[in-house]
Amino acid sequence: MQIKAIKPLVGTCAAVLLSSAPAFAETLAVRFAQLESGSGAITPDAVVIVVDGRISAVGTGAGLIPAGARVIDLRPLTGIPGMIDVHTHMTFYWDQAPGSRPWTQLGTLNSAVTVFLAQENARKTLESGVTSVRDLGSWDGNDLAMRDLIERGAMVGPRMFVAGCGLHITSQPFKPGETKPDPCRADGVAEVARAARQQLAEGADWVKMYGSTGSDKDVTGFETYGFDEMKAATDVAHRAGKRIAIHSYGPDGARDAVRAGADSVEHAVDIDDATLNEMLRRGTVYVPTVDHNRYYAEHKDEFGYDQSIVDGLNAYILRNMETLRRAIKLHVRIAMGSDAVFTGFGENTAELSWFVKAGMTPAQALHSATTVGAELLGKEKELGIVAIGAFADLVAVDGDPLKDIGAVRRVRWVMKGGQVVVDKR
Repeated sequence: MQIKAIKPLVGTCAAVLLSSAPAFAETLAVRFAQLESGSGAITPDAVVIVVDGRISAVGTGAGLIPAGARVIDLRPLTGIPGMIDVHTHMTFYWDQAPGSRPWTQLGTLNSAVTVFLAQENARKTLESGVTSVRDLGSWDGNDLAMRDLIERGAMVGPRMFVAGCGLHITSQPFKPGETKPDPCRADGVAEVARAARQQLAEGADWVKMYGSTGSDKDVTGFETYGFDEMKAATDVAHRAGKRIAIHSYGPDGARDAVRAGADSVEHAVDIDDATLNEMLRRGTVYVPTVDHNRYYAEHKDEFGYDQSIVDGLNAYILRNMETLRRAIKLHVRIAMGSDAVFTGFGENTAELSWFVKAGMTPAQALHSATTVGAELLGKEKELGIVAIGAFADLVAVDGDPLKDIGAVRRVRWVMKGGQVVVDKR
């Protein structure tokens, strides 16, 4: 059964389509002036054949197009794989009501209302060319609900790989009369193992752990969980066949996260070379999230931040970039993560410009949002590439992203799983 296109919550020129269940009745042939398939090279006059939501052939020229196929001609645009944002908070929604602030409103809306309104974040993410996300922190199962609604076709959005609520230490005093437990508050090895198991039992795809202080205006990086606690959470995740992301704004939490076997380290600055080399040896992925502090600084009025807070955010960006430069020189695996919250959705790929400024080639930056992200998710044969058997996640951009990484910000058309979800032509 087809459901008519929903009216966007805010003005947009994109056509976003929604169906309750995929219904692939025809073979599609998508034509690009050129295609970067994830290989690092450009293929001119590219044609991608899509059958039942998957890619069945990739080549050049009209001769590849089967008889009877419906042609979607996107020339003169450039094709790239659907991009992957490995650090979002999709359910962090702010309705921008007069007198409200994003952080003070967070969690005050009913969960069902939150998930419904967060469709706007999901739609803006697709419009940025991001067709898959790793969502690293929510509450009350909101991210699991959103993931499942998108998967069943009841909501438009990127594929979501979710972590439930992030594991964190006790940081607030006990409140008399409080009856609702915090499922992710855990102190000590035994509690950490229990909390990690609890999130996996709820259906989380990943475990998320807050290994240091630091978030939004707070740019401190004091280690909270020690090595033994990080190791306990990592062991629980890995024994269950899952993976773990550990947040650390500072070097100490990053060092212990790497030693404990974390699959990715989020944010960290001032990482020493020994730890970076250990990340290279183990294949630990660094997700620096440089741009999210730029977002907070530029939206200071929305958040109510004064100049001293902005100065702190900008100082952290400089440290973030210095660490990123060293990581690039040492060939540490780096993935694009926006840490998008509230009104930051739609700016998901702004991170890539920072990567190029820090020393990546445009091709390396693009691959941080495609092939590296897919490998981190364990989906390297299905996501982040344009190849036979992969999901038909395709993006058309204006320009050549291997010459100008800014081209990824000029998205004109998006296909996810064989269905057109954005058309701005």
